[in-house]
Amino acid sequence: MILFRSLLMGAVFVAMTASTQCVLAGQSKAADAMAIERGRYLVKISGCNDCHTSGYAQAGGKISEKQWLTGDRLGWRGPWGTTYATNLRSFMQNISENQWVKIAHTTQFRPPMPWFALRDMTTQDLQAIYRFVKFLGPGGEAEPTYLPPDQEPNGPFVLFPQPPK
Repeated sequence: MILFRSLLMGAVFVAMTASTQCVLAGQSKAADAMAIERGRYLVKISGCNDCHTSGYAQAGGKISEKQWLTGDRLGWRGPWGTTYATNLRSFMQNISENQWVKIAHTTQFRPPMPWFALRDMTTQDLQAIYRFVKFLGPGGEAEPTYLPPDQEPNGPFVLFPQPPK
C-alpha cells in the first residue's frame, strides 16, 4: 500500500509539473508574440527601415516585410568617410539579445546612424526589436564596408555638407 501511494503521489507530481510547464510555455509563446509585434511597431515608427531597407523611403514604406532590414548599398559620405546601413538581419543572427542591448546602449556609430536614439531606448524596446529581427530570419547580402574619408565610393552615395565652423 505504501508503495502504491508513493507511486500515485509521484504520478500526480509529474502530471502537475507537466501541466505547469505547458501553461508556462503557452504564456512564453504569447509574450514572445507580443514582443515581436512590439518590435515590428518600433521598427516602423523609429525609421529603421528608412536606411536599413533599400528603397523603403522612396516607396513610401510600401516594401514587403520580407525585404526589411537587409541593409543598403547607398553610401552616406561626410567628414567621417562613407558609411552604409548594416544588414540588421544578418547582424542579429550572430549576437545574443543581451549583446544587442549592450551594443545599442553603449556604441556611438558613425553618421547618419542616430546612435543616441538607440542609447535612449528602454531595454524592453530593444529586446522587442531584437526578437522581431530574429523572427524575420536571415536575408539579403552584406552591406559594403566603411570607407575612410580619403577613399571615393564606387556606388551611389549621399554627400553631407561640411559642418559649420
